[in-house]
Amino acid sequence: MLKKWEYWLLTLPALAVVVLVSANIVLVNANRATQAEVAARAQYIQQSVQLEPLYREMIKALADLSVRNNDWELRDVLAKQGIKVSANPPTAPEPRKEGQ
Repeated sequence: MLKKWEYWLLTLPALAVVVLVSANIVLVNANRATQAEVAARAQYIQQSVQLEPLYREMIKALADLSVRNNDWELRDVLAKQGIKVSANPPTAPEPRKEGQ
């Protein structure tokens, strides 16, 4: 038969182990949820990067259309999204001739 102090000497560490195992289970589940969220965000970013050339072409087409048709409403929509449209696009510098 165990003495009272021996019983508590064994029971308290056992309770501590149960608490630690429970905390570990909770943390593992929280970690899995966080990993799933991070993976979903990474997938979204990767898909966005793949679509960037398409978005660029769409914006360019909308800007060209607004300039060609003098559509101020479309320019305002683009401006609200932070896209500046000018009627006269900047010209490329002329290539230098040899000897200059």
